[in-house]
Amino acid sequence: MATSYRTILIHPGARSFTSAGLIARFPMSMVGISTILAVEELYGSYTAAGLVSAANFVATAIGAPILARCVDRYGQSRVMLPAVLVSSLSLVGLAVAAAVHAHLGILAALSALAGGLAGSMGSLVRARWTAMLTRPEEVHAAFSLEAALDEVAFILGPVLATALCTTPFLPVISGWVCCVVMQLVGGLWFLSQRATEPAPHPTRPRRTAEAAEQSDQAATHPPVMRYGAMVSIAIVFLILGALFGANDVAAVAFATEAGHKSASGLVLAVWGVGSFAAALLYGSRTWGWPLWKQLMAGLVGLAVGASTFGFAPSLVVLSVLALLTGLAIAPTLTSGNNIVQVTVAPSQLTEGLAWVSTALNIGVSIGSLLAGQATDAGGSRAGYLAVAAFAWGAVVVGVLGLPALRRARTSGSLGGH
Repeated sequence: MATSYRTILIHPGARSFTSAGLIARFPMSMVGISTILAVEELYGSYTAAGLVSAANFVATAIGAPILARCVDRYGQSRVMLPAVLVSSLSLVGLAVAAAVHAHLGILAALSALAGGLAGSMGSLVRARWTAMLTRPEEVHAAFSLEAALDEVAFILGPVLATALCTTPFLPVISGWVCCVVMQLVGGLWFLSQRATEPAPHPTRPRRTAEAAEQSDQAATHPPVMRYGAMVSIAIVFLILGALFGANDVAAVAFATEAGHKSASGLVLAVWGVGSFAAALLYGSRTWGWPLWKQLMAGLVGLAVGASTFGFAPSLVVLSVLALLTGLAIAPTLTSGNNIVQVTVAPSQLTEGLAWVSTALNIGVSIGSLLAGQATDAGGSRAGYLAVAAFAWGAVVVGVLGLPALRRARTSGSLGGH
């Protein structure tokens, strides 16, 4: 395993942009919980907290693909440097506005601006790996490593944010402050590394004779969401996001019903630990199946595992089931990202990865909402029924999308034939 990751990390600049990318992606997992904790404490309303948090989320979902398209066209640093600076300033403004009890409309506007210009750091890092590496097995290892680092951020980020916002001797806006620091330190460090930045792919204003000759040799690429495989992966990721959001709600409800509400964090942590371990294992070797088979195997594994949660008799058993089921998360997400990488043109890669990342995040919000309603009506068992329904829904969408997924270019693919 170590040899596989050592092979890609010895490339000049690889360790630096990977480390910077890890720091810069922490705010993605921290802004939401920091917003809810701070606004609820300062304004005494979960509705207000939800409004400000939702503004950030919706703006992120809209802004990330737009920024990604601009990045593909004009370059990472040219687009994201001003975006990161304005996003960070907006977070500072949000913290100040909340501290002085400004109108909720101002908080929502600042939260939206911060989210809309945050971008998708994971997409930027994966684009650098794709530009740097030439061997399919190395790209596979790099994407698996990034899936593992995603889990690090999403396991530790909410814990850090909660600790900062709830520690008595720290102001409740400390979570936002930490997000700003990590966004600036990680983002500026990452964007300053110009040597590993992928070359932009500007559109030609008109065809010269040389350009015409080149374009005769390569067909014009359709928009990203015109690829059948892209649509299938985006919908699958949307439903997987709903699964993850629903699982968060159901786990809290289960632990609360068991009389150990604080243990819900442990249940969610072992779910992430399973995914982290699987990501490292999955990326340490090249698998003999084509990518669509790897994706479907992961989806079925998730569905089978998620179907057992509602039958868990205790928190201990639930934790074990979550750990085992978590093993399917990172390989499934990695194979989906790999399918995007071999489907879209290099000039569309950042946008393609941003679309599936956005779909995942939208799904989390939808899943949280629907599972919350189910849990209010029928307790944690109903919540876990929603989790299982989302899991099997992803399998169904995967099956329906198989013709497009199988047509995705797999020559020299990341997963073999």
